[in-house]
Amino acid sequence: MHSITVHGVTDNQRLAPGDTAPEFTLPDAEGNDVSLADYRGRKVIVYFYPAASTPGCTKQACDFRDSLTELDGAGIEVVGISPDKPAKLAKFRDAEALTFPLLSDPERTVLTAWGAFGEKKMYGKTVTGVIRSTFLVDEEGKIALAQYNVRATGHVAKLRRDLSV
Repeated sequence: MHSITVHGVTDNQRLAPGDTAPEFTLPDAEGNDVSLADYRGRKVIVYFYPAASTPGCTKQACDFRDSLTELDGAGIEVVGISPDKPAKLAKFRDAEALTFPLLSDPERTVLTAWGAFGEKKMYGKTVTGVIRSTFLVDEEGKIALAQYNVRATGHVAKLRRDLSV
């Protein structure tokens, strides 16, 4: 079981700029633990997506992959988090030549702490699931940007415009 420290965040609460980003430690595609604290002193995009190897999530991940040079040049790293198990993440990473960490949160603990799991509208119905969300965490571990219910297609280009990258 991977631990999570949540500072004053309740279920379905949305994070906003200035909030302390909830800490996490989750396994990557190789089963190695990755923590938010590993990125302290650097900016990092933490994005949450519903499922590896699905069309929208693949488009979004490939857009991040294709933007890594520009993001890295701006001092920004990328981490993707989904409920998928590490083995599925490894297949996704290898199939799409992804070069940033994909983390596994099958219990949805981190997704929930970040407000990225809960009720959402899908095809006109209310369902419970992963809310496609993107955050920029600053060097001190504070939320600099919080975007919920983002679209898979075009999101990374818009994010780059928002960040002037």
